[in-house]
Amino acid sequence: MVTHMSHIEQAQSPTNKTIKCVVWDLDNTLWDGTLLEDSQVHLRDDVVTIIKTLDQRGVLHSIASKNHHELAMQKLEEFGLADYFLYPQIHWNSKATSLEAIAKAINIGIDTLAFVDDQAFERDEVAHQWPQVLCIDSADRASIVSMPEMMPRFITDDSRVRRQMYLSDIARNQAEQDYVGPSEAFLATLDMVFTITEAREADLQRAEELTVRTNQLNTTGYTYSYEELNTLRQSSDHKLLIASLEDCYGTYGKIGLALVECGTEYWMLKLLLMSCRVMSRGVGSIMMGHVMRLAKESGVPLRAEFVANDRNRMMLVTYKFGGFKAITTEGALTVFEHDLTTLPPIPAYVTVHVGDTS
Repeated sequence: MVTHMSHIEQAQSPTNKTIKCVVWDLDNTLWDGTLLEDSQVHLRDDVVTIIKTLDQRGVLHSIASKNHHELAMQKLEEFGLADYFLYPQIHWNSKATSLEAIAKAINIGIDTLAFVDDQAFERDEVAHQWPQVLCIDSADRASIVSMPEMMPRFITDDSRVRRQMYLSDIARNQAEQDYVGPSEAFLATLDMVFTITEAREADLQRAEELTVRTNQLNTTGYTYSYEELNTLRQSSDHKLLIASLEDCYGTYGKIGLALVECGTEYWMLKLLLMSCRVMSRGVGSIMMGHVMRLAKESGVPLRAEFVANDRNRMMLVTYKFGGFKAITTEGALTVFEHDLTTLPPIPAYVTVHVGDTS
């Protein structure tokens, strides 16, 4: 007899590792030779193919190299590769420290990094400090593109432009650092537009990807397959809502998902998640507020499931600050309820567009 894990068991069990960012050494890894010792270094052609192939799949790249920062970046510019690397760490500090900084800058879990280096000492140091990082000998680089960790089930429109979206984030963040004034005033300069629609079949690959990739801003950690989401999308007892965000710097892509089970006595918010890339944009409660408004219009209270893990405390805070009260707790699962007498306002610095949610 075949048995299936419940979504709660699934949320708490280890899942197949998915690599979100490959971190490269430079000397004798990305190129042949040592930049500060050899008169010339030569870019490895197969490395370029690997980088571009993974980039098309939505896998990001960065650098951890003990090197001279200015000279190394100059060489990457010369090779036409500088734009492929986000938050490169090129200095003389430990590579374990560099990987931690990269994960923090991109805002992803360190367990979603792979590290490629020709030196066993460097790989061992990283593995000792961060055993959850996938360490790869550069001699084995030919196998990287075929590793299951590097092969997302779907390649979506969002994954193809993921790097460009992060580059836009870097420009936004720089503008924010340079801005003099309160944060809400800066957010108003971005002209953000937050769009919520019912998920269409064309959205489901990205919707599945969001449930797999999003950890910190995820209320349950439940993952749903394309097929499950398609069934739920067509169910009269469910609402599957997807959100996108754009601003004056460009699009963030599809960044939010909500799954609501619509009962006659109450609605149950089974899943609420937001991409970590919008964490600092003050839009985290917009999707929740929209679901609350829909439930109030239907004349029923709204309940919400929350499965605690070591990363999603911010979503617990979102529910509590949003006025949800815990009504039951069993193991890691807490069910909250909101009487909908008070709804969160839409932030003044965001324009919200709502598509068909009938």
